[in-house]
Amino acid sequence: MSAVLRKFWLLFAQACTLVLAALFVVSTLRPDLLPRFSGTGNVVTVQQTTAPPGAVPDMARAVPASYAEAAKLAMPAVVNIYTSKELRGRSPMLDDNLLRRYFPDLAERMPPQRATSLGSGVIVAREGYVLTNQHVIEGADEIQLVLADGRRIAATVRGVDLETDLAVLKADGADLPAITLGDLGSVQVGDVVLAIGNPFGFGNTVTLGIVSALGRSRLGINAYEDFIQTDAAINPGNSGGALVDTAGRLIGINSTIYSRSGGSLGIGFAIPVSLARDVLAQIIEKGEVTRGWFGVEPQDVDAEIARVLSLPRTEGVLIRGLQRGGPADRAGLQVGDVVVDIEGRPTRDTTALLTRIAELAPGSSARVTILRDAKPLTLQVSVGKRPRAS
Repeated sequence: MSAVLRKFWLLFAQACTLVLAALFVVSTLRPDLLPRFSGTGNVVTVQQTTAPPGAVPDMARAVPASYAEAAKLAMPAVVNIYTSKELRGRSPMLDDNLLRRYFPDLAERMPPQRATSLGSGVIVAREGYVLTNQHVIEGADEIQLVLADGRRIAATVRGVDLETDLAVLKADGADLPAITLGDLGSVQVGDVVLAIGNPFGFGNTVTLGIVSALGRSRLGINAYEDFIQTDAAINPGNSGGALVDTAGRLIGINSTIYSRSGGSLGIGFAIPVSLARDVLAQIIEKGEVTRGWFGVEPQDVDAEIARVLSLPRTEGVLIRGLQRGGPADRAGLQVGDVVVDIEGRPTRDTTALLTRIAELAPGSSARVTILRDAKPLTLQVSVGKRPRAS
């Protein structure tokens, strides 16, 4: 009996060995066959490439190896801006009693003190019009532009817009190299961009990054904010320079950075070309920027306000204050109304509302849709002119 059991055991062991060998071969050569035998498959559906090893996806092949052509097209139009202004402060030397006693005319003999600063700008018209930040040329009584080819020319301030921190300069001379303006509507998050400017006074410098976000607002930087956020390195001196796409077209004016150290941390902001183009046109044509005005104090609609006012969604802007006798007051708007669109364009939050109003021409009439007691109502508002920022 023991001989029979021993023979059976040997047969069983050999069978197990053959099965394990077969599984090893299948798992090595055809692992895709195992799930159908095991009765289980993937617990989630995943997308997996079927390209053979070493194949390069079409999207990867489309990425250029160099952005030299874009830089070559844009750099001639980016200028270094050097400004200087006379300091009005009193020198501490003039308070020295001994010096004042023996040199009573010292104040008249001392040369005036001057402060210098640097920044960047972009030539946007061959006639010599240059866009830059207002804070770059603030208080300057002398402005010099240094072109990419080394030419140094003087410039004067044609006009400024404090609410967007933009300024338009007029350079001496004509037929200057001008940049091509891009279309913000074609810009997407993830697009490659180049930042060109004059960081730390080194001269024309190009840095590379992507568009990190669009429509950044509520940063407390300007009255009107619609920033392009980028991780292209922007450092002191880059302000007023160009943010360009991979075709060398201007899509933004580099404005400011978020930094704890003063250097680039990968969060920079540029004023979009759409906003800059409007400011440029108005300053050249009228010498100033005019915007529409309703005379309202707006507030975003949150969940609590929507509940109290029985609103279906947290969209629209609550009017929590009105300037007496202002355009909105004369049109019949009331405190507690919720503005949902202006001229058919939605006003989902305070930023959108202020932007819509600012785009209206003073003196025109605007159709405003509101919710009053949770019911829609349309009013006509005669647009006023926004008071000048101080």
